[in-house]
Amino acid sequence: MNAAGTIDRPLTHDPKKQAPMKAATAEPAGSATPDFTNTGANDSRQNRTREMQLIPEAMARAHMHERMQEAEAQRPAARLMAARRMQRRAERASLRARRALAIAVMQ
Repeated sequence: MNAAGTIDRPLTHDPKKQAPMKAATAEPAGSATPDFTNTGANDSRQNRTREMQLIPEAMARAHMHERMQEAEAQRPAARLMAARRMQRRAERASLRARRALAIAVMQ
C-alpha cells in the first residue's frame, strides 16, 4: 500500500518518520507576532483569576447571609401569626363548649 497518509489517518504515528511540515507560503517567515511574557503581568493575571474564581463563592456566602437574616426577621412574625391562629381556634372551641353546655342545661 503506497498511499500517503492524511492528517486524520497518518501513515505512521512516529513523528520521526513523518514528513516535515512545510512553512505556509501566504505569510513570510518571522511575520508572526512575538510572544512576550512579563512576569509582573503574569503574576497579576494569576492573582486576578484567583480572585475572580472566588467571587461566586463570596457572592453565594453573602446571599446566604441575607437569607438567614430575612429568616431571623420573619420568625417572630410567624410565631405571632401562629399564636393568633391558635387563639382563634381556642376561642371557637370555647364557644362550642359553651353552646354544648347551654344545650345540655336547657334539656
